[in-house]
Amino acid sequence: MFKSICVFCGSNFGVTEIYKQQVIKLGKMLTEKQIGLVYGGGNVGLMGELARSVLEEQGKVIGIIPKKIYENVEHVELTDLVVVDTMHERKAKMYDAADGFIALPGGIGTIEELTEALTWQQLGYHHKPIGVLNINGFFDQLISFFQHQVDQGFIKQEFLEGLIVSDDPKEILSLMEKFTPSKENKWM
Repeated sequence: MFKSICVFCGSNFGVTEIYKQQVIKLGKMLTEKQIGLVYGGGNVGLMGELARSVLEEQGKVIGIIPKKIYENVEHVELTDLVVVDTMHERKAKMYDAADGFIALPGGIGTIEELTEALTWQQLGYHHKPIGVLNINGFFDQLISFFQHQVDQGFIKQEFLEGLIVSDDPKEILSLMEKFTPSKENKWM
């Protein structure tokens, strides 16, 4: 059972209402399962919507935000807001505070956070589950690219199989709870 999940997601809403609807559903699922949210601390877009949906259900939300961003945006009244100096420090604290990770639709930062979590998992720096909430097929092309990397010999198939992908918030949490880390060694 998870105590907290780190969620990577966009500071925009995207072009369709389904993103927002599914983010709200995920927030409610987290609180129903008494799983705390760890996220980037922003108040806008899917980030802000997710935090608000957890807080509205009396859930716990920890935001971790770099000082440069903190000084330029408004904030939601969170359970805890940690202000750090750099993006590197932010990610390290987010990763340490979470029992698993979920990527939601977002921009370049979301993709960077997801791929870093995958890299760290592949290298054995953590053995936490990583999920992709593939709302409206948002991640289809990225997942196809990951498969292309496998096909071209740059990633082992076993690592890709460890990535948990679903378009349903309830299912992704259920699959993450059943996650077993790969015994595959990157170096062999």
